[in-house]
Amino acid sequence: MLCSPNAIASRHLDRLALIYVRQSTLMQVRMHTESTARQYAQAERAAALGWDASKIVTIDADLGLSGQSAANRSGFKELVTRVCVGEVGAIFGLEVSRLARSSADLQRLLEFCHISDTLIIDADGVYDLRDFNARVILGFKGTMSEAELHVLAGRLQASKRAAAARGVLRFPLPVGYVFDEDGHTVLDPDEGIRAAVSDLFAAFETSGSAYGVVRTFRDRPFPCRAYGGAWAGQIRWGRLTHGRVLGVLSNPAYAGAYVFGRSYARRVVDADATIKTRILIRPRSEWPVAIQGHHPAYISWERFLTNEQRLAANNTHRGARPPREGAALLQGIVFCGSCGKPMSVLYPAGKPAYDCSRSRSDHSSTPGCRSVQARMVDAAVAERAIAVVTPEAIRASFAAADEVATRAARATKAFDLRVERARYEATRAERAFHCCEPENRLVARSLEQRWETKLRELAEAEAALAAAREADAPLPPRAELEELAADLPRLWSAETTSDRDRKRLLRTLVADVTLMSKPGDGQVRVGIRWQSGATEELTVRRPRPAPVARRTPTAAIEFVQGRREKGDAELATLLNHAGHVTGTGRRFDAKAVKWIRHAYGFPVPPGGATGEMTVAEVAQAVGVAADVIYYWIEHGQLNARRDEHGRLYVAFSAEVREACVRRVVHSSHLKPRPRELAVGV
Repeated sequence: MLCSPNAIASRHLDRLALIYVRQSTLMQVRMHTESTARQYAQAERAAALGWDASKIVTIDADLGLSGQSAANRSGFKELVTRVCVGEVGAIFGLEVSRLARSSADLQRLLEFCHISDTLIIDADGVYDLRDFNARVILGFKGTMSEAELHVLAGRLQASKRAAAARGVLRFPLPVGYVFDEDGHTVLDPDEGIRAAVSDLFAAFETSGSAYGVVRTFRDRPFPCRAYGGAWAGQIRWGRLTHGRVLGVLSNPAYAGAYVFGRSYARRVVDADATIKTRILIRPRSEWPVAIQGHHPAYISWERFLTNEQRLAANNTHRGARPPREGAALLQGIVFCGSCGKPMSVLYPAGKPAYDCSRSRSDHSSTPGCRSVQARMVDAAVAERAIAVVTPEAIRASFAAADEVATRAARATKAFDLRVERARYEATRAERAFHCCEPENRLVARSLEQRWETKLRELAEAEAALAAAREADAPLPPRAELEELAADLPRLWSAETTSDRDRKRLLRTLVADVTLMSKPGDGQVRVGIRWQSGATEELTVRRPRPAPVARRTPTAAIEFVQGRREKGDAELATLLNHAGHVTGTGRRFDAKAVKWIRHAYGFPVPPGGATGEMTVAEVAQAVGVAADVIYYWIEHGQLNARRDEHGRLYVAFSAEVREACVRRVVHSSHLKPRPRELAVGV
């Protein structure tokens, strides 16, 4: 029960006295120093109640943390641990609410104190948790503490919502906006910052993706306002990241809207039974406060909604299939006509193909799940899409040309502003250096280094401006653009048109494509569903396999077979006169005829002239091995010629025969065959 200090026994004094110190926020720690000092003073009270100084331990690890939950409070966890192992004789706190604002956390601690015979001591007295009445009083205090937190939070939130409903609640502004002297939200007076923000939205409208904006700003800095620390409120220029782009594009403040309550906190229980607070995003329809036209805008509200839809269409984690890099023009909008699932894009041997993943599955595939080369399907769909474009749509090309000119001028202006800003900073640093007293070298050296740094930045900005002007190639004349736009097929096949641009053009016309084929069938049925809802079906033939497509036509093979006695060069001439071509569509030559003879086993016609013999025939006539004849020919002892098929022929007259026989007879290495020599002689 609630009792006097006489309830403190020697068993309590032999254990530790824990002084628990906590403030809810860091601002309270800095501003409410008296409360913190009173909590630390509990150590003196413990000494006055009989605890030795060596047994008084202060736990202040939770300064600046709310007592709403014990999840992130390491000091409270240490306190509970020591109570459970029986090290603590008493817990000192200025009030029970310092221990925990949650009844669940407080009741758990009280139960542990009851089991371990640990006292709770606050400003009102000493509580022995073995007494039921003491537990009731502390439990009631804990409930009142939690209710107090609820009432205070409710009042604060109600005041914030009331101020937000009027559009006067102030919170940090995104880069590109500032508060004026009257507290109104206005555009940043820095022209460079305004140009950077405007160019970000223009780059997104051009590229259609956040990563495209990052590529546009690859060599250009982007402003960022620092929050907290020594640079609080200052603008810092740095690299534009993908996260920053998403944050700017999804912020309704840039559309002139004042929004409050886009996110909210929710406490959840993880799988390990820990309670955590997560920040969740509300859908736009559930925003508590949304005041359009509250302040000047960089973009219209309609454009903000359009950007939001484009970002959602680019989110592949939610099933979106935006146009991406790659040569497969129908990537993301091709479906298998057999199982109805989307077909992925594979690049076997560097050539794109639409593949149904179920065709590689053992349990969910259907006979029609197959792989189709993308080249033939893309060509058929693109040809049909170009054919259905009406002449009125060509006017869009002129709008694209105007956009290119505007974007180029905007980019050059951004570099101009960067040079102007760098020149101002360099001039300012120069004035500061000249205003410094020459005798004060400690300051003068720092100012001189700063001046040199600003001059280097100015030189870099001027170099970037010169490079941008050189890279900004002028647009062709208007008449040339009209001529190019009038020929849409040539514009489609132009080298300057990227595959990504072709994909976007196709998606403006085609909603999706369905492919259906049968095993063993050389045709593919292509179903096109246009954006208007109309459907159309095409039939394309699968390309023949390379061995079959490159095979020599049967008529040419039969032509060679019927004239095998003729030479290769003569046969090539006859084949060309007859109109035959090779399997690759080329004219025949002697090499191609030679390959036909080799592939189909056609004999080679004799190529020797009158009086000529082959190497084998000469070797038989002389009575030696053929290697001997090859040796003589190689070392110039016997003359021979090579025909168009690569065979050797020897002009074997009587004189040559007699010389060869004589060489064999007088050789100490060769052993002639007597019978053959006798016959030869």
